[in-house]
Amino acid sequence: MGNDAMNELPSPTVLGAAMYAVDTAARGFGVKLEVLERGRAEATMLVRPDMLNGLGVCHGAYLFALADTTFAYACNSYNRVSFAQAAQIHFVQAGRAGETLRASAVERSLRGRAGVYDVEIRNPAGGLVALFRGESVATDRELLAAVVPK
Repeated sequence: MGNDAMNELPSPTVLGAAMYAVDTAARGFGVKLEVLERGRAEATMLVRPDMLNGLGVCHGAYLFALADTTFAYACNSYNRVSFAQAAQIHFVQAGRAGETLRASAVERSLRGRAGVYDVEIRNPAGGLVALFRGESVATDRELLAAVVPK
């Protein structure tokens, strides 16, 4: 996408706010969008006691949800409805109750409709908790038109 075409897009801030307003899953998990730029996003999530597994650490499904949500915002930052096509996660260390985890998504490749994004989840001390890679596919639909109530 050329610079002129990108300048005509709604700002990532507008796109993120519109998407977050209807993202009941993210809000339910306690995920907060902190940064959104073209192809890049950061989000945080407080590990609550109800997110702990039987071993007393953050359940992997919540880590996946944080990473997947952050990935979703990064790949939708071009105002094209984009979906995950594939994703994988590697758990490095446990998330603990009371920690606010930060996920950072970065676009690695965007060619045509296909994107690849890497997400790192870190604890408050900067320790790596998980690595996630998501592959996206974009549609021809505009995100803003899809998420704003008619």
